[in-house]
Amino acid sequence: PMAPAAGAYDEFCARFPYVETEDQENAIGDVVEDLAKGRPMDRLICGDVGFGKTEVALRAAFIVAMTGRQAAVIAPTTLLARQHLRSFNERFRGFPVKIAPLSRLVSNADAEKARAGLADGTVDIVVGTHALLSKSIKYRDLGLLVIDEEQHFGVKHKERLKEYRADTHVLTLTATRAR
Repeated sequence: PMAPAAGAYDEFCARFPYVETEDQENAIGDVVEDLAKGRPMDRLICGDVGFGKTEVALRAAFIVAMTGRQAAVIAPTTLLARQHLRSFNERFRGFPVKIAPLSRLVSNADAEKARAGLADGTVDIVVGTHALLSKSIKYRDLGLLVIDEEQHFGVKHKERLKEYRADTHVLTLTATRAR
């Protein structure tokens, strides 16, 4: 079970530059509760662009990383991955959390460092594209997988994502309504 360290978590939340909406507060509350339960969460956060889904992911990743486990944020495009990386770097600045990017835009040397850091646990949060689903990626202790816009991933990648669901907390973010 993962629970936030109160002082640090409050400080992290206070960096959110907006007032949480009721829907956001409910989503965040549900995710925090799920993380504390101990059995793997599989939660879908559905909200329009601007709803603040990323904030839900940031707080979940904070809790996971601060309890010594790893979080992976996976997006379908390098553009989205870059946006997430920017958000995560800004919000986590000053906290003892190492964030690494992993996509085709990352140099081979940096990608190698990220893979090594994931394997030995020195990377706490990785943000990237389906490059994160490669069999060559080994996590020391993956606690949370955040999947942005899963419907944009191909069948092969969706199958690979399913493999994580058995023993990892999964938070899926989507702006489109499920039909």
